[in-house]
Amino acid sequence: MANSGTTTPLQTQPIVNEILTTAIEREREREIVTRRYGLFDRKETLEQIGELLGITRERVRQLEKSVMTRLRVSAEQGEVPHIQEVQQRLVAELEDTGGATRINELAGRIVAENNRDEQSRLTFLAYLCPELTVINDDNDFYQGVALKSLYDEKQLKKTVSKLIDVIKTNGDIMDAKAMADKAGIKDPRQAQALATLSKRLATLNGMWGLVKWPMVNPKNIRDKIYVILHQRGKHMHFNEIADAIKKSEFRRKDVTTQAIHNELIKDPRFVLIGRGIYALKEWGYERGTVADIITQVLKEAGEPLHRDEIVKRVLKTRYVKETTVLLNLQGKSQFKRVAKATYTLADEAI
Repeated sequence: MANSGTTTPLQTQPIVNEILTTAIEREREREIVTRRYGLFDRKETLEQIGELLGITRERVRQLEKSVMTRLRVSAEQGEVPHIQEVQQRLVAELEDTGGATRINELAGRIVAENNRDEQSRLTFLAYLCPELTVINDDNDFYQGVALKSLYDEKQLKKTVSKLIDVIKTNGDIMDAKAMADKAGIKDPRQAQALATLSKRLATLNGMWGLVKWPMVNPKNIRDKIYVILHQRGKHMHFNEIADAIKKSEFRRKDVTTQAIHNELIKDPRFVLIGRGIYALKEWGYERGTVADIITQVLKEAGEPLHRDEIVKRVLKTRYVKETTVLLNLQGKSQFKRVAKATYTLADEAI
């Protein structure tokens, strides 16, 4: 994705080329750094590089550590070309986004084309910036970068863990302000920025939760339907649900109306309460026909009810016309009229 800002995009390739040729003397060390960081192609493992260069995996690791340590020291002393200008650019971006962000998000804002090679080069450059903390991609974290004035790596991971614990304890989705307040973070932007680095958290429509929660990370059509209904807070026609999904922030929105209708029918979380109209079961709705609801109303009453009262009670849980309720009362054998416009269940009639 192209950079959409008005600032001139950062040109990572010529900067990295110059660093490799002027700041690293030995060809073998340049080869290791280039391949380990994927500066111009895919990243390679220690084993792959060792096999190519005819040295052990451990020797590759030692050489990589040695050259990167030298580069960082040289960068701190202002001896690595362009690092100061790169650092100024990255620090300014981070200050605007709460002090931390994923590398892919950062690349999307400051480079011309946000692709894998650009992200890899940006990560390499961030490693060399004395004022930045870089977080490696692993099972718990996305590749990210933060302001060292706010967090070193240990502090950052500890604070992210606190955010996860806050959400777990809360047991429900939270906005950034509530999350920050509970975690003791003064600026909600910082809480949100740190949360974006965690693979255990997800966000949708400004709300945060555990990645396994459908409300922030719907993985299938049923979950997306649930989120839409929950957000709307009232019943919807399946065509409305389809339109809402297409306009949503979901990553995948290319679902057909028929597929949505099929999932509404199958999932017990959704209750048909009118012609094509669905609500959530958790709102107190029960599955069943209008006749089933009339039966439930009369059983709960424990006595005959006037038809107007029956209609009133049925319409609390079904979005149908009054005539539909009356036709069921008059046309179904399980209901018996015991007085003028008054009905009871047939098997309870005296």
